[in-house]
Amino acid sequence: MVLRILRSINHKDLESGYSIPALDNAIIDQKVVGEVIKSHANDWKLAYAFFNWVSKRCGYRHSVEAYNSMIDVLGKALEFDLSWVLIQKMKRDGVCPNYVTFRTMFNRYACAHMVSEAVEAYHLAEDFGLRDRTCFSNLIDALCERKHVVEAEGLSIGENCEYPLDTKTFNILLRGWMKMGWWSKCRSFWEAREQLRVEADLHSYSIYMDILAKSGKPYKAVKLFAEMKKRGIALDVVAYNTAIHSLGLAGDVDQAIHLFHDMLESGHRPTISTYNAILKNLCKAGRAKQALVLLDQMPKRGFPPDAITYHSFFSNVSDPKVILQLFDKMIERGCTPIMDTYVLLIKKFGEWGYLRPVFKIWKTMEEHGISPDHFAYNVLIDTLIRKGCIDLARKYDKEMLARGLSPRPRKELRTEYLSGESDVDCA
Repeated sequence: MVLRILRSINHKDLESGYSIPALDNAIIDQKVVGEVIKSHANDWKLAYAFFNWVSKRCGYRHSVEAYNSMIDVLGKALEFDLSWVLIQKMKRDGVCPNYVTFRTMFNRYACAHMVSEAVEAYHLAEDFGLRDRTCFSNLIDALCERKHVVEAEGLSIGENCEYPLDTKTFNILLRGWMKMGWWSKCRSFWEAREQLRVEADLHSYSIYMDILAKSGKPYKAVKLFAEMKKRGIALDVVAYNTAIHSLGLAGDVDQAIHLFHDMLESGHRPTISTYNAILKNLCKAGRAKQALVLLDQMPKRGFPPDAITYHSFFSNVSDPKVILQLFDKMIERGCTPIMDTYVLLIKKFGEWGYLRPVFKIWKTMEEHGISPDHFAYNVLIDTLIRKGCIDLARKYDKEMLARGLSPRPRKELRTEYLSGESDVDCA
């Protein structure tokens, strides 16, 4: 109900201080606040205005989770000053910032390539009694996640480091080099573990298996898995999932399925990631019918499909009718699409030149109370331009700008923006 009401108002209505009868009579609790913030992650002005409006309601007090979500939305919009205002407000209101609060700040700074600010935020965590090894690990993880691995390694290895390198930090850095795609660095870093006096654990081996697979050596990854098994290393579901994924990259789908059954026989319970890996392998191999059978079996086995499950079909199936049927089934089964789902489908149908499905998907997104991000707007606008719908494309371009998102300059729309296209991906 609240999400529906917010579609008809803007942030200025909430900031005005005037009564909004429809909202005044609505039941607003922590769950509703969380849903509103999440749904308006790409419309920070409305989310922030609603957050402040709610806090002024008699007797309402935001939870630490609500504060953290709002800080994340503000950071995504590069509104870091407002993020710190909220952190100080938390302190005044007796709502203690926690590790998640600062992990969020680290992530958003790293996303914006503001590494020194992320490190400064780590130092400021001391004011809240949070500057410790856990907080440090969160900082290194955030930097590596956003490909600032060189800086992360500099903070983690050397004589002047705050903490000695341990296995957890080694794994974070190893995974970071993998995200960078620096395969020779991955190999040298892996081989230097004895010199660094770090003992690899099962997670370390699973990451290195993934590195081998993604660097074009999937059979070496499977060989490493077999060696681990032969040496009696206690394998877990993550190791099996990585090996199954590796076999899929090698194009050996049948062997991947065989390993899946071997996993079940050895007493390891699969995860949704296991099923998603098998489905992706089948879809990429053109065995969509077999994948659809498994899709229908998943709920009966206790694994309801998630958005990633359906993405395997949306990315690899070439029949528009089948994709639309699957999208409808996804909604009917209560599987909530994520922003990547909408972007993937809009782009796919747009490239095929089908506008009706594009608008159906866009309407579904709005009905679910989801605020489009800049990726969604851009693929929609590009589709409209290709189809010659210039006036409509211009309408969405202006709407995007009004929401504080950065449109691309387009000669077809005769638009020029001083900032051009931002290189900051704050998804």
